[in-house]
Amino acid sequence: MREAAEGRTGLLLAVLGSVSALLAWAPRARVNVEGGFEGQRRDLSVLYVDLPLVAVGGAWVPLAFWLLTLRGSRRPGPAALVAVVVAALGIWALISWWAPHQAPESAG
Repeated sequence: MREAAEGRTGLLLAVLGSVSALLAWAPRARVNVEGGFEGQRRDLSVLYVDLPLVAVGGAWVPLAFWLLTLRGSRRPGPAALVAVVVAALGIWALISWWAPHQAPESAG
């Protein structure tokens, strides 16, 4: 019974991490998908390179830290807290590091 609850918690953390990462990433990726002014800077590689990496990373990073903490402490509460903190730090790193192309401001 306990293993089933731990498995559901891990799955929930993975899904929430992936969805949160995608929701943080999507508004910044919109510029590359739409292409800016008259579609001149369209870069659809964000859909087939960045999108899967963000989704998988958002799922695996909190899940891996949850499993490592659970293995060390055998208590699901602290393990879930560590996973949430690591997911938040990962999303912060994603939106701080990943900067899509932005059109320069016009001078005149």
